[in-house]
Amino acid sequence: MRAVRFHREIYRAAAVDEAVRALDRFASFVRKEEPEHWVVEVSAATEGRERRVALELANHALTLSRS
Repeated sequence: MRAVRFHREIYRAAAVDEAVRALDRFASFVRKEEPEHWVVEVSAATEGRERRVALELANHALTLSRS
């Protein structure tokens, strides 16, 4: 399991949720809330896949937050 933290001042909640939906066929996700961050736990078959999906998740959420 790998956790990705999204700061609320940078990432919109809807963007994080949409990014998770876009990648849900590649891994399992659990979204949690902290006072200043949304945290998404990424679980996949291998550590390498977890890492790749986590990086793509962060990139996609950032792109969606900017739109």
